[in-house]
Amino acid sequence: MNDLPQPKSTPLSQEEAEQLLRSLLEKQGTWVNWGKACYQLQQSGYDGQTIFEQTGFQASQQNLIIVAAQVYESLANAEVSETLLNYYLGPKSDVLYELRILNQDQRVVVAQLSQEKTLMASEAKEVAKTYQNFCRLSQLPDKFTNNPGDAMAYQCWKQARQKKDLQDRTRLIAKGLKFAYSLTAREAIEKLLSDFTVVPTRSAPLLPLYRLEEQTDMSRIIPVAGSLPLSQNDWDQVKTVEAVEPFNVVSYSGTGSLVSLPGWQAILKADEPVGILCYSDRLPKSLPGKPEEVLVVVDRGITNWDSKSYFLIEEAGELTFKWFEDQPNMPLLGQIILVVRPKKILDENNILEPWQMDD
Repeated sequence: MNDLPQPKSTPLSQEEAEQLLRSLLEKQGTWVNWGKACYQLQQSGYDGQTIFEQTGFQASQQNLIIVAAQVYESLANAEVSETLLNYYLGPKSDVLYELRILNQDQRVVVAQLSQEKTLMASEAKEVAKTYQNFCRLSQLPDKFTNNPGDAMAYQCWKQARQKKDLQDRTRLIAKGLKFAYSLTAREAIEKLLSDFTVVPTRSAPLLPLYRLEEQTDMSRIIPVAGSLPLSQNDWDQVKTVEAVEPFNVVSYSGTGSLVSLPGWQAILKADEPVGILCYSDRLPKSLPGKPEEVLVVVDRGITNWDSKSYFLIEEAGELTFKWFEDQPNMPLLGQIILVVRPKKILDENNILEPWQMDD
């Protein structure tokens, strides 16, 4: 999000903090008031666990209503109708939370669509992501307008054309007709009822994934920009940090930090490899197993788009990774050349125990 309120310049007094905690405990006002209260308390040094113990609001719930309240405020600032604002006081905080990835103008139209279609949070999440990707296209697809309903219709139209199974195809056509906003979009989808041509699917490429196996693999040094979330400002700077496992990131007397990696061919061929630390659930394609910390190596020297690679971009003031099926209309900051997993140890306790042998 790019419209987060700034921290207060002065901390809350004890009396003010107690009043906010009491309002949360008694659930005074609406969920928007709760979100604002949680934000004020957090900015004054109260951590999520402390707020939970005194109010019953779990840390995950605090984060949801804080972000949703900020989205609500951005809708209010856009001067949407009172009817729309009252609808989201319903409460619909979980729906608004999913609109956090959109800019203000996009939020307004998606919020209106979500109200019109009475979407659940999971559906709103799909619409928000679909519309965000749709707005990145260099030009609008033929017969589809720049509306979130048409964005969903276009996705359903494209997916339906790739399905051989008649039941899957019919389900996508029905979904597309549900969301279609323009008459031309509706006509394009209805045409699929009689046109059974199957268009081959172009799948996203596999991530260039590698897991460290031996400590001796750590032999190549590259700069590290830091851990997500990062801004484009951070992308051009290097911060000093202490040595951090599992990738042996070390601090040094200069500016920034370094990480040791093997001299793999992809690293050796890279023009300007830079590392970014994040958890695997932040990657554009999910990995099997539980989320774990990974090191994403991005080549800043490759900024020309191709459909077989993932790229680093700035979105809503933060760096993120994306795959683009078509030429995007935004600057690419670099191409992902490697995603490195930490060395997998089956039983870490065995390493710490001395060898034992039977007499």
